[in-house]
Amino acid sequence: MTINAGLLRQKFDAALTYEDYLETDPERATPWRELEQRCVLSADQQALLERFSRRMPVLCLSGIWCGDCAQQGPLLEIIARGSDCIDLRWLDRDEHLDLAEPLRLNAGLRVPMVIFMAEDFEPVSVAGDRTLSRYRSLAARKLGGACPLPGAAVAEDEVRATTQEWLDEFERVHLLLRLSGRLRQKHGD
Repeated sequence: MTINAGLLRQKFDAALTYEDYLETDPERATPWRELEQRCVLSADQQALLERFSRRMPVLCLSGIWCGDCAQQGPLLEIIARGSDCIDLRWLDRDEHLDLAEPLRLNAGLRVPMVIFMAEDFEPVSVAGDRTLSRYRSLAARKLGGACPLPGAAVAEDEVRATTQEWLDEFERVHLLLRLSGRLRQKHGD
């Protein structure tokens, strides 16, 4: 299957808001809500988001049951709330395999997978399943002599670094959209 604007518009229309997504499984939403309470954007991060000027629909293929999603999804939501231009919606990966299959990484169905789109739902970028800082933290824990306890809290420096890396991707996509000849012609800017 080809991922195109028509498919992405259809999936976006079927997708849920963050709150509605978490309500699909309130018990498993607890770690999401706990991390959400800990995540605060800095003044500089908020100022950057407030300068966004192009509408950016964003889909996140996720699993409410997934630890990586619980440790990154709230960060994505906090970033999206920082800009009126970002419209982030959520899809359960297992309910939308037609979209998940073409996004396989290393032959696996990964989550979270974030699909960034232009205002007309043309695909722009796909990012996932972990940022570099998440991989570094996991490598330090799993490739060394110690392993974390299941359910252990995410360190504050990891939360900050992961938030910044996701924010960098949102900014990269926004600049791509802002500098797009096609969109500049459409908007006369």
